[in-house]
Amino acid sequence: MTRGNQRELARERNMKKQQAAQKKNKEDGLTHEQRKQRDADIMRQKQQKKEQDKLPATKS
Repeated sequence: MTRGNQRELARERNMKKQQAAQKKNKEDGLTHEQRKQRDADIMRQKQQKKEQDKLPATKS
């Protein structure tokens, strides 16, 4: 009978895990397009910062 109990416990843990993942994904409340735009802006900022960090090193 322990195997049946393990199965039930595993199901409960998995359901909690899935609910937490769904909650995390929906947290920002943005549409797909808004999220895509936000991520693109973040990546542009990272690229600009990396390029700025690279420039002073080449002048020295």
